[in-house]
Amino acid sequence: QVQLVESGGGLMQVGDSLRLSCAASGRTFSTYAMAWFRQAPGKEREFVAAISRGGGTTLYADSVKGRFTISRDNAKNTGYLQMNSLKPEDTAVYYCAVRFSSFISTEANEYGYWGQGTQVTVSS
Repeated sequence: QVQLVESGGGLMQVGDSLRLSCAASGRTFSTYAMAWFRQAPGKEREFVAAISRGGGTTLYADSVKGRFTISRDNAKNTGYLQMNSLKPEDTAVYYCAVRFSSFISTEANEYGYWGQGTQVTVSS
């Protein structure tokens, strides 16, 4: 079992930066790949970014590439999503998720454990 708790969301202005954190407990953090997804009101949950167990491989959605950076600190059992140059379309609930695999995925149904989400609102 893995428990995930996101934090760091808030109300931001266009162009601001924000860092989300995902604190993990339970199974050893370095044994699973991690991802961030988001869900805006009235929309389906969408992939944002993913990172491999050791952090050597990352993948981003086109909509955030060049603005967001996913990282992890296995010693602290924590993952991060650094978000720069925020836009109103980044407004959503952001979720971290993990899968016990060497490989990352963009598919939400391949992640077995999820946090409760943290709200990010970008105001223009």
